[in-house]
Amino acid sequence: MRLSHLMSRTLRQAPSEAETPSHRLLLRAGLVQQLAAGIYSFLPLGWRALRKIEQIIREEMDAAGGQEIRMPALQPVELWEASGRRETYIPPLFIVKDRRERELALGPTHEEVVTELFKQQVQSYRELPVLAYQIQTKFRNEIRARGGLIRLREFIMMDLYSFDADWEALDHTYDRVFQAYVQTFQRCGLPAIAVHADSGPIGGKDSQEFMHLTEVGEDQVLTCERCGYAANTEKADHRKVTLPPEGPLPLEEVATPGVKTIEDLARFLGAPVEKTLKAVFYAASQPGSGGGPEPVFVAIRGDLVVNETKLRNVLGGAELRLMDDREVADVGLVAGSASPIGVKEAAKRPVRVVADDSVLSAPNLIGGANKPDVHVRNVNYERDWRADVVADIALAEPGYPCPQCGEGALSLHRGIEVGHVFKLGTMYSERLGATFLDQRGQQRPAVMGCYGIGLDRLLAAVIEANHDERGIVWPAGVAPYAVHLIALSPDRAGVRDAAERLYAELGERGVEALYDDREESPGVKFADADLLGMPLRVTVSPRTLEKSAVELKRRTESETTLVPLSEAAARVERVVKVVAG
Repeated sequence: MRLSHLMSRTLRQAPSEAETPSHRLLLRAGLVQQLAAGIYSFLPLGWRALRKIEQIIREEMDAAGGQEIRMPALQPVELWEASGRRETYIPPLFIVKDRRERELALGPTHEEVVTELFKQQVQSYRELPVLAYQIQTKFRNEIRARGGLIRLREFIMMDLYSFDADWEALDHTYDRVFQAYVQTFQRCGLPAIAVHADSGPIGGKDSQEFMHLTEVGEDQVLTCERCGYAANTEKADHRKVTLPPEGPLPLEEVATPGVKTIEDLARFLGAPVEKTLKAVFYAASQPGSGGGPEPVFVAIRGDLVVNETKLRNVLGGAELRLMDDREVADVGLVAGSASPIGVKEAAKRPVRVVADDSVLSAPNLIGGANKPDVHVRNVNYERDWRADVVADIALAEPGYPCPQCGEGALSLHRGIEVGHVFKLGTMYSERLGATFLDQRGQQRPAVMGCYGIGLDRLLAAVIEANHDERGIVWPAGVAPYAVHLIALSPDRAGVRDAAERLYAELGERGVEALYDDREESPGVKFADADLLGMPLRVTVSPRTLEKSAVELKRRTESETTLVPLSEAAARVERVVKVVAG
């Protein structure tokens, strides 16, 4: 490709709205152009890089046993209603209507559609496992698109779906695809780690995200350097401090004038915060239920914070918001001094009580009395109160003991999610009737897995991981071109003829080259070469031709090398192969 004909231009300065290094470089290098918030056009160099990523993914999924298919972006909403996800999917679906006023969803994901495909195409256990994948445009109704290609409303995704006969078989498939993901990110030149993750609106049993750790990431990850534990903060656990055992003491009311917070309570009574019982009130709405929000009383040890993702999962995917003091009072309870003791009797309407498991073995806590300015000492679970649900709903935080080894302390990092793998199980196959005949001739629901990679986001993460102060530093596997050929002063001393011959010979050898044949100064051409970041720069100039040579420079190195003009094409071909590994 001749740079003089390329349908994009470089920028010396990034637009002010660019938020991250990858966003700035994508715009400055002319890889993409924004059409609207979260909607981008890919220009030739950006599209070539994306196609390189796409091909790596395709090769790895094929090697793992995947079969490539293509499913519609338009999906009947009846499928989403049958799976129960129309009202619970976050962000909400993009819904359009056809000329008959029938509703269709612009697909953000394809679990429902692929399950329908399986129903029609697979009948017997002999046909399992099935691994089907596509690389296709998706649509997400994001509230706030951000970070260039990191969070989009329209994007390209590889989503693979697996169908197995049982959980053991799914485990083998999951491991196989997991390794394909590891290979994919390595070939793309992206450092990525697997972290335990929440399944979110996809559902399922187990899931892991692949994260590139970077300060500009929108996700938060907790890791343990001692044992390698890693989890998204939405999913992360920690080893909770166990309080010393004590015999239960009698309940004792104590006046606490003006005390509203746990910190104030602990200070006022001279007690550690872990000896207090915190009450948090949520309004929980079940999407599609048609009813009003349900009051939820959450009881958790005072030194801990509620993890709303865990709480949402415990409550079956309910939408949560904190209740204000007026709403708490309307229920019949006292904000700042609410008590789990007798809460159901004191409440004016039904209240669900959820307790973090930290309270089970925490004796003689200080809790609310459900009276203004009064608290109660020596509150004990089971003797004095019980919850409707007991679960781990605590937020893990930096410095907490690792849940895996118990010895290391958790550290907080930011990251970009570039891939996600799920063990879905039978949720979709049961709801949508995707069954097969087993060896005994009985119908059984298929056990499913789901595996996704966002290509646009992966491209952005590759640039985040591979750039310097001058521009992009493309890994060889995803570089738009292997070589950036520059002709300096092309109208002098046969430079243009030599560069044209070398460009043609590289093409004959199958070496992909971007040829800067423009009438620009050396400074502009070298700056653009660094900005665009191809792995190898080849320069033809009057100075090099005086020595019957051309200049070679790798983007990752500062040194240049002169090679004879007669050997240039062959030498460049060999260097390209070495750089590509």
